[in-house]
Amino acid sequence: MLKVLPLLLLCFAFVGKVAAQPSAHSHGQPIDKVSRYIIYLPGYIVNANNKRPVSNKWGVYEYEQIVETFRKSGFKVISEARTQTTDIEPYASTVANDVRGLLIGGVPAQHITIVGASQGSWIAMLASTYLKNRDLNFVFIAACSADPGFLKLVDLHGNILSIYEKTDVAQSCTEYRNDGTGIKAWKEIEVNTGLQHGFLFRPLKEWIEPTIQWAKK
Repeated sequence: MLKVLPLLLLCFAFVGKVAAQPSAHSHGQPIDKVSRYIIYLPGYIVNANNKRPVSNKWGVYEYEQIVETFRKSGFKVISEARTQTTDIEPYASTVANDVRGLLIGGVPAQHITIVGASQGSWIAMLASTYLKNRDLNFVFIAACSADPGFLKLVDLHGNILSIYEKTDVAQSCTEYRNDGTGIKAWKEIEVNTGLQHGFLFRPLKEWIEPTIQWAKK
């Protein structure tokens, strides 16, 4: 199981940069109750040893560019490159606990958006299930290609935006919507870049702009 650092340390270590360790001065800093937060969970290919991995099929995963795009759009960004042996269920539980820490610290649920890409979207779905908070925001990108058994683990809650690419294996998340008991708002967008799964590898306007709009609404 991957050990994940507590959010109260992470939330300041990741503001303005991508990092896997908290800065020494992060201890004791108060949570910013006014800002909006994005918790970005990248795809499987991004890992602690390679934050700019290359897929033979889809090219470079520009993880740091994606995080920087969110930061420049006014968000406090929390993210890390997971190890590729991560067990997604306990990881999602840790993400959920980190979100609870922000909520307890006074951040409104509407100011928190969990954005998951590919495997990261499965983690985000599980976090939504564990948190059961209808006011939190979620964006699932190329989410719905998991094993059908995964559907049984998921009960979506919150304001949900699903984005999928027309040419990708991952397609509509309608089944997850139908089974969700706590969905407050739902929107799904099909993009058509022709890049298959590689569309999420870069901060393309087709998915990054609706994600930012959803997080700011």
